[in-house]
Amino acid sequence: MIEWTKQQIELRDAIRAWKDALNAPCDHKDDRDIFLARWEVAKQMGVLSLPVSEEFGGLGQDVLATMYGLEAFGNICEDEGLSFGLSSHIVSTLIPIQRFGNDEQKRRYLPDLTSGNIIGAHAISETESGSDAWSMKTFAEKTATGYVLNGSKTFISNGPVADTFVVYARTHKNNGALGGFSAFILDKETEGFCIGKAIEKVGLQSSTLCDLYFDNVQLSDSQVLGKAGNGFSIFNYVMNWEILCSFIINVGEMERLLTKCINYSKSRKQYGEPIAKFQAISHKIADMKIRLETSRMMLYKAGYQFNKGRNITVDLSIAKVVTSENFVQCALDAMQIFGGYGFMQESGIDKYLRNSVGSKIYSGSSEVQRNTIASMLGL
Repeated sequence: MIEWTKQQIELRDAIRAWKDALNAPCDHKDDRDIFLARWEVAKQMGVLSLPVSEEFGGLGQDVLATMYGLEAFGNICEDEGLSFGLSSHIVSTLIPIQRFGNDEQKRRYLPDLTSGNIIGAHAISETESGSDAWSMKTFAEKTATGYVLNGSKTFISNGPVADTFVVYARTHKNNGALGGFSAFILDKETEGFCIGKAIEKVGLQSSTLCDLYFDNVQLSDSQVLGKAGNGFSIFNYVMNWEILCSFIINVGEMERLLTKCINYSKSRKQYGEPIAKFQAISHKIADMKIRLETSRMMLYKAGYQFNKGRNITVDLSIAKVVTSENFVQCALDAMQIFGGYGFMQESGIDKYLRNSVGSKIYSGSSEVQRNTIASMLGL
């Protein structure tokens, strides 16, 4: 059981106070413009600065307190695409640069990333590799002064709006995951670097997505993040943060959906009484509460272990599977609770279903997570 400090509770409450501003009507129609307009509100909130050292303008919170704040953000923010993009920004660039960057990289990038004046993204997925990330073809060939980068990446969250990218590439043809890959920091203006058109998605619409292309991109040694050949270790660290942050936001969204179902079941009447009185409905809502609390517990357990510097491979995979699959089931149950009205876009239930389905795929699919758990059990 985590006991939150007075400061952490006040920080969470300060985030919640931005609910109306964050969800104010937006005149823009284009997904990119909607994201950028609401990003301005997120910047003012200071939520981006949660895990960053005070030296670089951050609030200096540990992983647990960051999760606590992001859960509150997920609960109040009705634009789940913004929540997803915000989490991607934090874990894709802020976290790895703070943890692995040298002094020059930290001074150059962290203040602007922390304030939100620049937006970050990272690039690892490729069209042919998918879940087998370390079979990537993108290659950075060593030269006398740095590297020459060639290849492409796909499904890059924040890609169309990002200013700074952490790109993972093979740097040694014969080495495997350990030692064969490196991470680089690139700015969008880099010559030979092309940002593709936005890709339409089923859900999380305002979180823009695209492909990236690298054509003889000249990189200096100063653009290597951490040490050359250390890409796997960096990305593994980032993935811990990604699952903890992205999916605790989902927990906040699940709680919002639960509240919506409770309120509707009390006000909607059939056969002369609220449908909340019918066991078929009340049990669905009870199950939603069970899924919510189970997901929250598993994520904070993994976060606690991570904070202690312990191996969280199994705990993290379990938390990811549990939360993503619980989120989908909660959305499906909400659709049943709302009945015919739930099938209408006016109810807003459809967006929970569309947004939740992707959670079983990104950040390591449920199948990959189960493979990891089985492997750690010696199977």
